[in-house]
Amino acid sequence: MTAMLARDIADRRVSLQIRVRGRVQGVGFRPTVWRFAREYRLDGEVLNDGEGVLIRVSGPRGEIERLVERLRGEPPLLAAIEAIELSPFVGRLDEGFRIVESAAGEARTEISPDAGICAACAAEALDPFSRRYRYPFTNCTHCGPRLTIVRGIPYDRASTTMAPYPLCADCAAEYSEPADRRFHAEPIACHACGPKARLVRFDGRAVSYEQHSMLDDVDAAMSLIQKGEIVAIKALGGYQLACDATRADAVARLRQLKRRDRKPFALMARDMDVIRKYCAVSSEEEQALRSAAAPIVLLDAPGPQYLPESVAPGMSTLGFMLPSTPLHVLLFRRMGRPVVMTSGNLSDEPQVTDDAQAAARLGMIAPFALIHDRDIANRVDDSVVRLTAGKVRVLRRARGHAPASIRLPRGFETAPQILAFGPEMKATFCLVKDGRAVLSQHQGDLEDAATFDDYRKNLALFRDLFDHQPQALACDMHPEYVSGKLARERAQAQQLPLVEVQHHHAHIAACLAENGRPLDAPPVLGIALDGLGFGARTDMRGGGIWGGEFLLCDYRRFERLGTFKPVAMPGGAQASREPWRNLYAHLMAEMGWAQFAMNFGELEIFRALAGKPRATLDAIIKGGVNSPPASSCGRLFDAVAAALGICFERQAYEGEAAMRLEAMVCRKTMVEEGDELAYPLAIPNLKGSGLPYVEPVAMWNAILGDLVLRAPVGVMAARFHKGLANVLVAMALKLARRAGETGPRFETVALSGGCFHNRVLLEETTRRLEEKEFEVLTHAEVPAGDGGVALGQAAIAAAHCMDAGITRQEGGNPCVSVFQDGS
Repeated sequence: MTAMLARDIADRRVSLQIRVRGRVQGVGFRPTVWRFAREYRLDGEVLNDGEGVLIRVSGPRGEIERLVERLRGEPPLLAAIEAIELSPFVGRLDEGFRIVESAAGEARTEISPDAGICAACAAEALDPFSRRYRYPFTNCTHCGPRLTIVRGIPYDRASTTMAPYPLCADCAAEYSEPADRRFHAEPIACHACGPKARLVRFDGRAVSYEQHSMLDDVDAAMSLIQKGEIVAIKALGGYQLACDATRADAVARLRQLKRRDRKPFALMARDMDVIRKYCAVSSEEEQALRSAAAPIVLLDAPGPQYLPESVAPGMSTLGFMLPSTPLHVLLFRRMGRPVVMTSGNLSDEPQVTDDAQAAARLGMIAPFALIHDRDIANRVDDSVVRLTAGKVRVLRRARGHAPASIRLPRGFETAPQILAFGPEMKATFCLVKDGRAVLSQHQGDLEDAATFDDYRKNLALFRDLFDHQPQALACDMHPEYVSGKLARERAQAQQLPLVEVQHHHAHIAACLAENGRPLDAPPVLGIALDGLGFGARTDMRGGGIWGGEFLLCDYRRFERLGTFKPVAMPGGAQASREPWRNLYAHLMAEMGWAQFAMNFGELEIFRALAGKPRATLDAIIKGGVNSPPASSCGRLFDAVAAALGICFERQAYEGEAAMRLEAMVCRKTMVEEGDELAYPLAIPNLKGSGLPYVEPVAMWNAILGDLVLRAPVGVMAARFHKGLANVLVAMALKLARRAGETGPRFETVALSGGCFHNRVLLEETTRRLEEKEFEVLTHAEVPAGDGGVALGQAAIAAAHCMDAGITRQEGGNPCVSVFQDGS
């Protein structure tokens, strides 16, 4: 009887409305629904609207349940379902199942990130019998441009830069056929109806090449690269500059003309076989290279073959990517060597996207350009990832990742709409809406006027794409960040609440949010290690610049439990560019010049520092003039690198000294040498406040002693990393014991800040903390560095707003300012 009743219920005909939320537009979701619904003989329709995908369906209840389960288990490749909601449908549905036109409405759906070319489209582009043979803009619903071409919502062709290209009859037939993988693939085109690529000279002269030896302009561009030329390439999210990576002369010329002194170049290779000639590649790294995100993957080098040192000076890794667009696939068809594929710009400027600007700004670098006539709506850089501690971790979140949203943890369901303006360097911004956070693509350094202009353009774009109407704003509490100044201006003009967030609290909150830590979960110990961040206002006299912090915190508040020793930065910002200044300040803080001269006067670094303007440095340090104390782990890395002869005079780019110090680490020493030789760092208490701090005096004596003994630099670099990981764990244990005097205060440690992009430090610290039975939270989908700060700002602001009674149901409040002072 029970089985008969169950069959009767399953066979009962019902009409339901199914709402699917998430990243479900532009990814082939509607044809997938159509295919499944026809298979189950259901009646109804499916459409896109401002909230995602809407399905109206009629049929046996059991068959509709199978449809829903099939959608959950077999969604399209690029889809990300957030929720499926069912409700009764009252109305008439025609027989059969159809796909109907998109409906307008409030934008609550997601824009899909750009996706690397799929295997089917790559095969078509290389198949002489395909009508898209050697077509550089082949794509389907499973791959191709999204964010880079979109101008509005809903995501339809008319709202993209493909609008000027009417479909030919063949493409229109594919576009209209639900069974075709190109059904409603908005960017589809072919030779007959789509954009065209052509090779030009930036000086306006005609390009001539032997037609019988070249298939087309794309093929001719690679021939120029093979002959040693630098070629500008109009790619998906901006122009690139390319040259043969095996030719030291071409690489050196590109460095000189691009004004890029030593920062590593990204590389592109035709296939995995080429990459394996130069790098070791694990299965996880290969999966990342082949993924739809198609990022740059940092790989250990050298492999069996070597590239010129000028490709990545001082590095033990190379950043490789595979061809991510059909244009790149065709370009590399007969290129068996790696190619430098770097951003099309002068160093520190934003990547060029405009054709006219390309001629003006890149013509002095590359005489030739492979261009096309499809506009780039939105600048998007390549993403960068690295395999660390068993996970592929995002270091720069851009193409292929942004603007995929992040579900906020439990407790944030009623959070109001928030706009967090992010930091100043490695800038991103973050929107909160409907319990999700949308982190923008990497923007760059906002001190550059052109980058700041692009940042403001993207703020407006995301506002429109996501129909975002913020009820509160958030920014860093640093008074001089241009992102913060813009936030304060808008808060005042729009009478919106403004939450000013301490930089390192934002780092830890970003880590908590990414890991799904609930709003009301107990506090964690956050270890935030980076270069520089504005300290809490209550701490300005005790060291206003932070960068090595141990914070007991949740989303609402933080308490500074420990820190690194505050050491002067002689010359202020100049000390961030010239590591010898940090080395001098550290040595003078620990032993003074007389002791240094007496014990280590024979060292090369003594002679190098003796030649510096010491009297001036001593005066500004003593007087506190342009010499702020900073508890910065990043500056400690700089000082140690300078002591070991790495980037002693200056850093050519931010983080160079620390990156090259990591690159020097001897892996054998890390594995085989015991901790007894790791450089020691103590944990005394600061006078006055009693705050525990990391004291490096013993470390400096050990380093200088190893220099006297002429220890290998790789061994010394390994001992420093081991010692630093040891003291981080020792501090966590000390703080946990101190907290335990009144009851357990934390069992979880969250690691964040740019120093944890360092693979050796993250792996050593994580392993040692886990051995002490701490739960360890780290970053993966969001950068540990400043690229993730906006997410933390947004989460903290949401928590404060909800506590103040500002929720998404209640709307905005009059303008107030909330300061984060650690209380």
